[in-house]
Amino acid sequence: MNKVSNYFKESYQELVEKVTWPTWSQLQQSTVIVLVATVLITALVWVMDFASSQILKLVYSLFK
Repeated sequence: MNKVSNYFKESYQELVEKVTWPTWSQLQQSTVIVLVATVLITALVWVMDFASSQILKLVYSLFK
């Protein structure tokens, strides 16, 4: 039981004293970067999906 208690004490101490938390502006900046990257990757996947489905429709229509 002492090990568990010691683990939680050390974890709390690390979070409070050793971790460098980002400032509010850094957090906002990182959030914008993540959102932009998410939108770009989503658009890229959509374009690839749409293009592959159109190509497959064309190929399937050739064999009808």
